[in-house]
Amino acid sequence: MACGSGRHLHWFSGRGCKVTGVDRDIENARQLSPIARLVQADIENGPWPLMNGANSAPELFDAIVVTNYLWRPLMDTLLASLAPGGVLLYETFAVGNETVGRPARPDFLLNAGELLHICRDLHIVAYENGFLDRPDRFVQRIAAIKNFTPGAHNDAPARYAL
Repeated sequence: MACGSGRHLHWFSGRGCKVTGVDRDIENARQLSPIARLVQADIENGPWPLMNGANSAPELFDAIVVTNYLWRPLMDTLLASLAPGGVLLYETFAVGNETVGRPARPDFLLNAGELLHICRDLHIVAYENGFLDRPDRFVQRIAAIKNFTPGAHNDAPARYAL
């Protein structure tokens, strides 16, 4: 989501993943990832473009990756677009970033624990909230799985590489 130049599309498609990118401007992503499915849409001012037309539900994805982007009104749709067993990888700027640069507006900064709250119904695999240098920035990041049931398919616990 908000694929920008397509660097993550390029990385995942290079590892054999079928990828879909959404952004207002997809030309740079098209250059970097010519085999990606790209959807040009203004997700802040228009409807969610990835709908399953038959039942008006969002398309489902095995993984959703969001970096350096925050649009709170879309969070419920984003989670509804995650397939059962799907992985959400989300990293963006957090409160504190206003002390080191942009973005600085509260609308674009996650509050302490906000990703944990948003993902409260998912299985949290990893979560961080803090300061990173080079370049200086405050971030929150989460890796979470939808409908995680340990041992659902066999008696062995599920293994997720850390």
